[in-house]
Amino acid sequence: MRKYFGTDGIRGRANGLITPDLALKVGQAAGLVFQRGQHRHRVVIGKDTRLSGYMIETALVAGFTSVGMDVLLLGPMPTPAVAMLTRSMRADIGVMISASHNLYEDNGIKIFGPDGFKLSDAIEVEIEALIDRGPDTRLAAPAQLGRAKRIESVHARYIEAAKRSLPRRTSFEGLRVVLDCAHGAAYRVAPETLWELGAEVIAIGVDPDGFNINREVGSTAPDALIRKVRELRADIGIAFDGDADRVIVVDERGVVVDGDQLMAVVARAFRDDGRLTQPGIVATVMSNLGLERHLSGLGLGLVRTAVGDRYVLEHMRAHGYNLGGEQSGHIILSDYATTGDGLIAALQLLAVVQKRGRPVSEVCHCFEPLPQILRNVRCKTPEPLRETSIVTAIQAARDRLGGEGRLVIRASGTEPVIRVMAEGDDRNLVATVVEDIVGAFGRLAA
Repeated sequence: MRKYFGTDGIRGRANGLITPDLALKVGQAAGLVFQRGQHRHRVVIGKDTRLSGYMIETALVAGFTSVGMDVLLLGPMPTPAVAMLTRSMRADIGVMISASHNLYEDNGIKIFGPDGFKLSDAIEVEIEALIDRGPDTRLAAPAQLGRAKRIESVHARYIEAAKRSLPRRTSFEGLRVVLDCAHGAAYRVAPETLWELGAEVIAIGVDPDGFNINREVGSTAPDALIRKVRELRADIGIAFDGDADRVIVVDERGVVVDGDQLMAVVARAFRDDGRLTQPGIVATVMSNLGLERHLSGLGLGLVRTAVGDRYVLEHMRAHGYNLGGEQSGHIILSDYATTGDGLIAALQLLAVVQKRGRPVSEVCHCFEPLPQILRNVRCKTPEPLRETSIVTAIQAARDRLGGEGRLVIRASGTEPVIRVMAEGDDRNLVATVVEDIVGAFGRLAA
């Protein structure tokens, strides 16, 4: 069990779990773990637009420089941009300060290795041990302390990298796109990228003030995007979350298209173009059974992993897949990015829409999802999952679903809740088994 790291880095309330003291210790610990060799080591640090980002950034700089690492500050940048720039700038480590889709009160620290990939569980455990133990006598000598400086050219570098994921002459001219950047990390780079590619861009969620990230905007709150798409009769709406590593789409009718549908679109396009490196894709246990059946009809398979884009990516790397993702909108295109990249996924989708010349509602609604119900049970630890009454209720639910559905019970890696999800062809049965399990938790608490 890891003490600080969850499924997507360290995350918690600013000045609650995520304090300057913890950030300083993370900088020292991660810096020491990634000091390999005698060269001058460097770290790149990006952030989203939360007020607490200033505090955490400053503490991380103190931590890294105290163990002799030079720091390159990127300012507000998407998480995938930080991963890309870690490799591009030959850094030893990359850090993103973000709590993703959470509201401004929370923040987090995501860490990338020199290859631009998220850390393995083993390395996270090693960093945690150093956080608790302290740097001992390994602080840098006065003459070996690190320096910090801001880098101004990074936005253009990421925009060019994103555009290179498309064929050279690709143009989105004639497409009216409403773009919701969640008042987050993509508020500058995403509108500029689509504008450079010829789209008519109407941007919302591009006025961050430190407090409004993800508030009634972004991929987890699509109502504003839906209204704007309908109001302007746009061809498509695209929404990112706070750090732009996930994306959802709204079609011209105002209907939301989730990550499962987006993966289906890209999988078919890649298959038709001979670009899939394996006959299938990688997703998590939360992806809809309808996606699995749809892919099977295309002659493609679906491999499932634990929830978390890092686990999807680990399986992709181990088994040679180049497409994977999550229902929530983390789409991983490993030919172009080392993590979920909302902007690059959106560009690939727009390229398919432009090529087919059909409305987004026809292109992006590939299958009818099976009824799927998700309920959260607030619980500080996963301990109740071992209780006999809960185990019995879960087994009874599995028996009722039989081979006509799926049941997933898991502790969240980012919130103090246990997630209860069921899906199947019979909506009433799905609803009943979920309520039975949630009720078992309630009786246990009582």
